[in-house]
Amino acid sequence: MVIGSNNSAHDICADLWEHGADVTMVQRSSTHIARSESLMDLALGGLYSEEALANGVTTEKADLLFASLPYRILPEAQIPVYAEMAERDAEFYSQLEAAGFDLDFGVDGSGLFLKYLRRGSGYYIDVGASQLIIDGRVKLASGEVGKITGNAVVMANGTELEADAIIYATGYGSMNGWLADLVSPEVADAVGKCWGFGSDTPKDPGPWEGELRNMWKPTNVENLWIHGGNLHQSRHYSNYVALQLKARMEGLPTPVFELQPTHHTR
Repeated sequence: MVIGSNNSAHDICADLWEHGADVTMVQRSSTHIARSESLMDLALGGLYSEEALANGVTTEKADLLFASLPYRILPEAQIPVYAEMAERDAEFYSQLEAAGFDLDFGVDGSGLFLKYLRRGSGYYIDVGASQLIIDGRVKLASGEVGKITGNAVVMANGTELEADAIIYATGYGSMNGWLADLVSPEVADAVGKCWGFGSDTPKDPGPWEGELRNMWKPTNVENLWIHGGNLHQSRHYSNYVALQLKARMEGLPTPVFELQPTHHTR
């Protein structure tokens, strides 16, 4: 039994099935699915592909281009991409829904990248696990979990799903939560929210910030920097973190325009 329905849950379910397990995915909320092939064709191929490289778009240039679009207008640019994806893969999505899978394309239809930037969750890039669900090879249970017993997942409606093993694929902890664990709750409170940019969409409350909160820039805690993200972000923004640290080490003036509000009270 795998509780969750995003990237990790799909990968775990597929791996279990490939090794002979009778596996069930428990989906508690809707998930955006983007087929890997469609994602490359419609969203990423112009930046990250052999064709892009042949056109002079190096990885470094692609990273810069990808980072250059302001978050305010990014949804408007992404909505047509995912509208085309929905049309192209209509049969695939119809089969998933027929299997009982709860789908979405984001609160405004802007798809995977906005979900990632706003909340860091709620999606799966399909590399084969969705077909296992369509075919019934990976079973599906939907709804909220009421409780976990010694050998079962009990759904909120009372349905009891027996299991030899129960795996939580319920999402990554927040960076702020990791700060509380690794340093202290006081430091985590001082830093404030991490990730999201104030879009006022699910799991990314306002106010509007316009950039990812507390990422790759000075925080309210001196000498504490937060680095993370996908491969593109890790490559691209590590340069800026390194330059800011180097400037401080060399004693160069490093005025900070604005620190992130904490939004925390104790």
